[in-house]
Amino acid sequence: MTLQQTIASIQPLDDDAMRAARARQDQLTKPQGSLGRLEALSVQLAGITRKARPRFAQPAIITMAGDHGVTRQGVSAYPAEVTPQMVLNFLRGGAAINVLARHVGARVVVVDIGVAADLPAHPELVNAKIARGTRDFSIGPAMTRDEARRAVEAGIEIVTREIERGADIIGTGDMGIGNTTPSSAIVATITRRPVREVTGRGTGVDDAGLARKIATIERGIEINKPNPNDALDVLADVGGFEIGGLAGVMLGAAARGVPVVIDGFISGAAALIAYTLAPAVQPYLIAAHRSVEIGHRVTLEYLRLEPLLDLDLRLGEGTGAALGISLCLAAARILDEMATFAEAGVSEKSA
Repeated sequence: MTLQQTIASIQPLDDDAMRAARARQDQLTKPQGSLGRLEALSVQLAGITRKARPRFAQPAIITMAGDHGVTRQGVSAYPAEVTPQMVLNFLRGGAAINVLARHVGARVVVVDIGVAADLPAHPELVNAKIARGTRDFSIGPAMTRDEARRAVEAGIEIVTREIERGADIIGTGDMGIGNTTPSSAIVATITRRPVREVTGRGTGVDDAGLARKIATIERGIEINKPNPNDALDVLADVGGFEIGGLAGVMLGAAARGVPVVIDGFISGAAALIAYTLAPAVQPYLIAAHRSVEIGHRVTLEYLRLEPLLDLDLRLGEGTGAALGISLCLAAARILDEMATFAEAGVSEKSA
């Protein structure tokens, strides 16, 4: 499905399903509202899935990997070689995302969408490589507009295939050394906030590294002049392939009525791209957590998303999304499995 077809397929949440879910929540054996945001979350999930009692059996976390030419400017504490090394770690099941995915019964879908290395063939690796990393956006566009569109459409294709395989709730994750730099550039551009207000230390750069990172982003925005109203222009000028791919995952899942639990800062930048392309995607997005990265708070405020958790996470990979999926599963099971007052023979409160 093309990008425009996908955008056109995103429908409003189902009001009838949400009303039925809310009515059932109010009849469950508890004081109304006593389970707080879990109740609201279950109603949102009902609206997304168009089912008054949504059930989830096959969570999937799609982790997109790509490299960034801007790392040549010394914006990361880690070398670019770490990206392919960590992808192989994902495939061996040894990373934090693998552990937390096993914890919630999710499969991890690892995607090479722009790693600057030739990875060995692996049955669990999805090869959707657009190019061997982006170009250095501090001296020119990170990619062409066609590459930006291809990255988004690759995400749509991958999530559609996973849903057809049975995935019924999607988490987003990323791997790419230096990718907080394009993420900050995207956030600054779309939210129109100063770069220094949305740029953090990423993998842990020192004060000099942070200053260099801010100056690099400011230079890239000045040179490329991305149009904040044109998401593909922003993505092409200062973005990353994995960011575009994740935006496509969000759009593709929304078009199929599947909830998307977004991870931290990089997923947040992807959500800004998706939202700018299609504002109708917003109610399909569930923010798993608030990252330590200072730009993530700005991102969530702009998207009007309230995170489920605040655990000082800043790893990426989809780790926060896995924990968010756990809460979604809990919310849905409460709605579906908990007895109503009538079913349990429990007296309701008097008027």
